Amino acid sequence: QVQLVESGGGLVQAGGSLRLSCRVSGIIFRNNEVGWYRQAPGKQRELVAHITTGGSKKYGDSVKGRFTASRDNAKNTVYLQMDSLQPEDTGVYYCHARYNRFTEGHWGQGIRVNVSS
Repeated sequence: QVQLVESGGGLVQAGGSLRLSCRVSGIIFRNNEVGWYRQAPGKQRELVAHITTGGSKKYGDSVKGRFTASRDNAKNTVYLQMDSLQPEDTGVYYCHARYNRFTEGHWGQGIRVNVSS
């Protein structure tokens, strides 16, 4: 059974930082691309960050320079360091893992991030 379990969300003031973690089990983690998406109230889910098996990273335009994604293959975990948080970063953050771009992949249950002004 594949499981992606997010942790680290919560409430933070604008300008603050949070670090999200996602522990993955049930798949060969190092063989999978991983990433983070988010969904703000009333909006569609959007890409936050994506990391390939080789470590190449891609970020959504709105988080470039503020967020840093990383993966630890020894711990089967993907991280999202979020700095300089703004109220528009508020939403539910989802961890995602897929074998490649032709597969749908697996989703975590989501974790809420609230940034107050």
